[in-house]
Amino acid sequence: MNLADALSEGGQLDVIRWLLRAPAPRRALRDQLKGLLFAPHMLGPCRLRRARFKPGRKLTAYYDALVRAEGAEGFRARPIAVTWESDGDADRRRGEDDLAAIEAEALRHGVAAPFRQLTADLAAWSMHVQVSPLDARFPRLVRLSDPGHVRDLLADVYAANDVARDQPRPRGYTVTPVSYHPGQRHVLRYDPLDAAKGGTVFAKLHTGDGGARAFGVARHAADWLAEHGAGVTAVRPLAYVAEDAVVLYPRVFGAPLCEHLRRPGQGVARCLERAGAALCALHRLPPAVAGPLQRHDFAEEVAEIAREASDHIPALLPSMGPAIDALLGRARELHKRLPQEPPTFTHGDFKSEHVWATPGGPTLIDFDTSCLADPAYDVGKFLADLQLWHTTYAQPGLEQAQERFLSGYAPGAPDGRLLRARLYEAVELVKIARRVPLFDHDWASLTEQAIRRAQAVMSDLGRMLGLPATEPSFRRRRQPPRKGVRC
Repeated sequence: MNLADALSEGGQLDVIRWLLRAPAPRRALRDQLKGLLFAPHMLGPCRLRRARFKPGRKLTAYYDALVRAEGAEGFRARPIAVTWESDGDADRRRGEDDLAAIEAEALRHGVAAPFRQLTADLAAWSMHVQVSPLDARFPRLVRLSDPGHVRDLLADVYAANDVARDQPRPRGYTVTPVSYHPGQRHVLRYDPLDAAKGGTVFAKLHTGDGGARAFGVARHAADWLAEHGAGVTAVRPLAYVAEDAVVLYPRVFGAPLCEHLRRPGQGVARCLERAGAALCALHRLPPAVAGPLQRHDFAEEVAEIAREASDHIPALLPSMGPAIDALLGRARELHKRLPQEPPTFTHGDFKSEHVWATPGGPTLIDFDTSCLADPAYDVGKFLADLQLWHTTYAQPGLEQAQERFLSGYAPGAPDGRLLRARLYEAVELVKIARRVPLFDHDWASLTEQAIRRAQAVMSDLGRMLGLPATEPSFRRRRQPPRKGVRC
């Protein structure tokens, strides 16, 4: 196999799947991981969670490796990132000295164990392995993974906020990585060893001033919904710790709406309606109250989708390239015909994963990408998200789910906004098609369905505007049933 060809602009889906699923690369990965551990028997199964392909550059896969510490009875999941590159990553090579220093710090603080090394390279496979908490872009991840530092950090946060000063504090915390994506983002979970003396806290790392901004926006959104959300709330962050560039959040009890969509019922319908009402309330939040926000418009969104979000689809499914180009070109034309309105505060990533069904009612999370934009941006993204979930799990009732959401949002919303929301729905379906796992046997079929659905939404909107529909054709692939992936 020629790895350079596999990662080229014309990379083949079968080759990418072979790297992710075949026995030979799985054995090569397991051998590397065993060599990083103090003893090879400490390694259990490795579960593939996510993969991302950047044509002409690299393939990155994220695994949970089950490892057992010396003397421990069970296994614990440890996130790892594996990258295959045709020519190597120059930026990573330049950062090797930084990685060595971070790895030494992790070993010194005991957060590397049971690994004796946190990185490895296998030249024969052009494979680079990186183990949590190693990341040159987020050097603070090491100390934020250290239970001792976490105990002192949270004690200071609670003292500064004057939270139950007389209540005994936990003697320590367990640290669990929730999201490990080197160079991009990290989330950690802190559980108190004494459950009666404190609650679970989540830590989200940032770079630059992103943490301070996310903290401020989330607090303002929580305050606004507490007054105007009609029973829907937003999670209120506990603190922003500038020294560690981390935002701390309390645990939200419940489950994300996306999990309930697999088992739809009257409770889900009511949650969808209330989520729509809450989003409508958010769009009335004065931007001056939320603080400085970046502007984001339709042209930028379409350009981003064409440039980055869907670049792997034409490479792996060549017939999709013209379809996507035509769809985005048509979207630009239709947008010029629609009535416009001034930008408002928007959530920026409004989807079912960020709406939690809790005992006290729906709760919104993750305001990190809030911006000044067309309110139709949020509405369209949520409609597209519902489309993808119903397609992925072959669930009936899509139209009813969208109608319940819009019934909560639409009262008082301008007609032009709802038309633009449908346009955003079409382009966001192209964007979120990347969420279909590359290692899924049905990847090609599900991805094609997402593009077809985007075309259908676009055609419906064109007919509403009295324009002829233009829809590219492409063949539908039949794929074998989906299976889980382990190595």
